[in-house]
Amino acid sequence: MIQRASGGWVIALSLLLAYLLAIVPFPDWAMHYRPQWVALVLIYWLMALPYRVGIGTAWLSGAFLDILQGSLLGINALSFALLAYLTLSLHQRLRLFSALQQSGIVLVLVGLTMTVTNWIKVGTDQTSEGSLLYLLGALSSAFVWPWLFLMMRQLRRGFDVK
Repeated sequence: MIQRASGGWVIALSLLLAYLLAIVPFPDWAMHYRPQWVALVLIYWLMALPYRVGIGTAWLSGAFLDILQGSLLGINALSFALLAYLTLSLHQRLRLFSALQQSGIVLVLVGLTMTVTNWIKVGTDQTSEGSLLYLLGALSSAFVWPWLFLMMRQLRRGFDVK
């Protein structure tokens, strides 16, 4: 009997695409509106395959994003680990919600991770931004979520990722 590939390459490829979207240059006026692509892809995989993608994967994804963005090592790793913990504790409930209802939860989860990241940046004098404009990224992430969720689910089912 022939064994199928586990589909780990689909997870890795989706994260790679999210990294590419995270570093695409934006104009200065639109920087706050950038969706948090890596966080969104992580939320999807944490929800869909909690036994394959966990806190360790989220931490490594955040550390890699720190390296890509040239930020203080561990900022995104810490916030993504928190994101993974919260998503894993809610994943069974999240599966019952519609994609639109999940958008509200995504808004809160991504907003929380962005707030933690901003607090650390302010505490380490990496930014002096006192406004809440950085939360517009959480709003755009929640807006994008229903379409990303449907696309990722189709991808997972199409390649039979289990």
